[in-house]
Amino acid sequence: MKRVSIWIMAAALVMFFAAPTLAAKTIKIGGLFDITGGTGSVGTPYAEGVRDCVRNINDNGGINGMKIELLDVDYAYKIPQALAAYKKFKNEKVVAIQGWGTGDTEAMSPLIKKDKIPYFSASYSEHLTNPAVTPYNFMVGTTYSDQARVALKFIKDSWTDKSRKPRVAFIYNDTGFGRSPFFTVKFQGHEFHGAEAYAKQIGVDVVATPIIGLRALDATPQLLNMKKADPDFAICQETSVMATILKDAKKLKLRTKFFALNWAMSGKVASLAGDAAEGCYWTNPFCIWEDNGPGVQEAKAISEKYHPGKVQIVNYFQGFTAMKVMAEGIRNVKGEVTGPAIKAALENLKDYDTGGLTVPISFSADSHKGSMGLRIYQIQKGKFVPVKKVLLTR
Repeated sequence: MKRVSIWIMAAALVMFFAAPTLAAKTIKIGGLFDITGGTGSVGTPYAEGVRDCVRNINDNGGINGMKIELLDVDYAYKIPQALAAYKKFKNEKVVAIQGWGTGDTEAMSPLIKKDKIPYFSASYSEHLTNPAVTPYNFMVGTTYSDQARVALKFIKDSWTDKSRKPRVAFIYNDTGFGRSPFFTVKFQGHEFHGAEAYAKQIGVDVVATPIIGLRALDATPQLLNMKKADPDFAICQETSVMATILKDAKKLKLRTKFFALNWAMSGKVASLAGDAAEGCYWTNPFCIWEDNGPGVQEAKAISEKYHPGKVQIVNYFQGFTAMKVMAEGIRNVKGEVTGPAIKAALENLKDYDTGGLTVPISFSADSHKGSMGLRIYQIQKGKFVPVKKVLLTR
C-alpha cells in the first residue's frame, strides 16, 4: 500500500508541476514597429492597432484556448535594427511576425523563407506578394503599384482634353518604399513593373519625378522645379510630409491636383494641411473612422475600450486588420501551430469577410496579394468623400 501511495503522490506532483506549463502555452508572434523613426507618425497608430487586436483576442480566451504573446520591438525604421530584432524573434521561436517597412522586409525575406516564418508586412510592395519569390510573405493591403495604377486609370478615364495626354508627376521619397509604386523593381532575379510602365501603356505622360524626404520641412524647391513641367496631377508616395507638400503647393499656387497613396493621407494629415488639402484624392484600401460595417464597429469598440474617447486614424485600422487576418489563419490551423501550418491555412483563406475593414481577403498558393480593391476618396469641404470603389482582378 505504501508503494502505491508513493506512486500516486509522484503522479500528483508531476501533474501539479506540468499543469502550469500546459496552461501557459502561448502563440508567440513578433512585432516589428516603427515608433521613433522616419515613418513613426504612421507606425505608432499601426502598432496600436496590432496590440489592441491581440489584447482583445487574449481578453476573450485567445485562439483555440491559447493566448498570443506579442514580442514587439521599435526598430526606428533602420534595417540593421530590424535584422537584430528578427534574430531575437527567431531565438524566441515565434511562429509568425507582424512586420513593417519595404527595405527591412526585403532584407529579411531570404531569412523568412529559410526559417519558414509567415510575415505580414505593412509594406504593400508588389514584389513581396509572389509566393515563387517570397513564399512566407503575406500582404493585407492593396499593393502600391495597384494603387498607383488605379489612380492613373482614374485620371485617364476622367480626362476630357482631346488635344493632349494628361501629364502626371510621381512624388516619392528615395527609399524602397518610395520607389516601389512607380518604377521597375529588380528583386531576387525577377522584374516587377510599376506604374511608370502602366502610364505608357494607357497613354499618360509622366513629366516629373521629384524626390521629397519623409521628414522634409519644406517642399518648395522640389515643387518649384515640378511646376516647370506643369503636371495636371501628382501621385504621392509619402507619409505625414504630405501635409507639407499640400501647404507648399497652395502657397506656390500650383494648379496640379494631388493623389495621395494610402500612407500619404489620413485624418491627421488632412487636419495638418488644413484648407490646402481641399480637392486632394486618396487611394485607400482600408476603412476610416466614419465608415460603418460590423468589423469597423468592432474595431472602434475595441479602441474605445482601451483608449476611451480617442478617434483613430486609418493607420490604426491597418494594423488591426493585419492582426485580425493573421489570427484567422492561425485559428484555422489543424494540429500544432507552426510556420508552415499557418502558411497552409492562410493559402486556403478565401473571401474572408473583414466586416468593412477592407474588401474580402483571399490568399492562395499562387498569390499572396490579400486585397484586390480600394476606395478613392476626395477631400471635399474638409471631409473624406468616397468618389469611386474599385475592384481589381488578379
